[in-house]
Amino acid sequence: MTRIRRPKVVIVGAGFGGLEAAKRLANRDVDVTVIDRRNHHLFQPLLYQVATAALSPADIAAPIRSILAHAANIRVLLDGVCGVVAEANCVRLESGRVVHYDWLILATGSRHSYFGRDDWSRYAPGIKSIEDATAVRRRVLLALERAETESDSAARNALLTFVVIGGGPTGVEMAGAIAELARKSVSRDFRSITPHCSRVVLIEAGPRLLPSFPERLSRLTHRALEQLGVEIRLGAAVTEIGPHHVRCGKEMIMTHSIVWAAGVQASPAGAWIGADCDRTGRVKVAPELNVPNQENIFVIGDTAACSGDHGAILPGTAPVAKQQGRYVAARILGRAIGPFRYRDYGNLATIGRRRAVADFGRIRLSGFLAWLIWCVAHIWFLVGFRSRLSVTLNWAWNYFTFARSARLITGPVHSAAAAIYSEAA
Repeated sequence: MTRIRRPKVVIVGAGFGGLEAAKRLANRDVDVTVIDRRNHHLFQPLLYQVATAALSPADIAAPIRSILAHAANIRVLLDGVCGVVAEANCVRLESGRVVHYDWLILATGSRHSYFGRDDWSRYAPGIKSIEDATAVRRRVLLALERAETESDSAARNALLTFVVIGGGPTGVEMAGAIAELARKSVSRDFRSITPHCSRVVLIEAGPRLLPSFPERLSRLTHRALEQLGVEIRLGAAVTEIGPHHVRCGKEMIMTHSIVWAAGVQASPAGAWIGADCDRTGRVKVAPELNVPNQENIFVIGDTAACSGDHGAILPGTAPVAKQQGRYVAARILGRAIGPFRYRDYGNLATIGRRRAVADFGRIRLSGFLAWLIWCVAHIWFLVGFRSRLSVTLNWAWNYFTFARSARLITGPVHSAAAAIYSEAA
């Protein structure tokens, strides 16, 4: 009796889209291989809370193998992809191995874009990984520690100045969280740092914050951040970043802590398959999310340039990626008919403790109610009961006490603290 070979599905990337596709293919009549450079799935929307010591990395990450342990038809490879040979239906790995497929799902996410100034990345890191978030947390906390004993007023002011570049949801959330950390959470633990010592500056090159939100919610966000003490610079692009400064127009801001939240670009997946890409590197996909003229290769999430019902490119958010992951899994299983259609449940952004904005189309909310919805939505999307419980308890503790339980500086403290000053040399 001849055994029928089951289709082989390779998923590159275990982010929101890739993991959702894997879950939908779990214990189905296909053999699935999930390939990722890291052994964990990461809930990126809450990375800024790791960077500001509100949460610990384990609260927002879970091992990929544990998440998919129940699926006997799925194997996980810890490796990086360096190329795709579409003619041979195979993926080349950095380890030298080759993995063959019948169906390929590219869900490789995005990376930071410095608009041609990659040299800025050394001084203005973004937050796309746990390593990024803990590095930013380390820099912020070290600056506070050095400021506690710094006698020179100019140097102390620079240490207590925090600059966030980019006025989208990530930048707004980061600026609000740093303001609360520096002004309320840590000021009572230090003897020479008061709530008014710290300075947080948010820089946006466009005319308003949160450009993807309605203008009214942008104005409310602007006002809420100013109430937290955040200084906002609109319509002024950053022209220079150094180890201890940011130049914005004619203004020079002296600082030791800079966070980049201004732009992203897709992974190099488009180059692997020789696909047509937009200016940010996203693959221009067909309405069914496959690469044109390559029916068995799907591209989803931040890697895909996919148009919505109104012709605009869908944003690189978790809900988009998850819906695309479900769709391509259904197509592989022969259950999806017609092009992909995204169901928009709205946009959310938080502005610190008890403040957020929510855009649900006809319904637009701000303040405490929007913040509660933001909390529930993010807890719902977290993977695993333990993570949901841990984040809920941490948020409740932070809400009532302003305490930041993950305020830890790891690694050699003395050499890192000295580096804050030596970088300029």
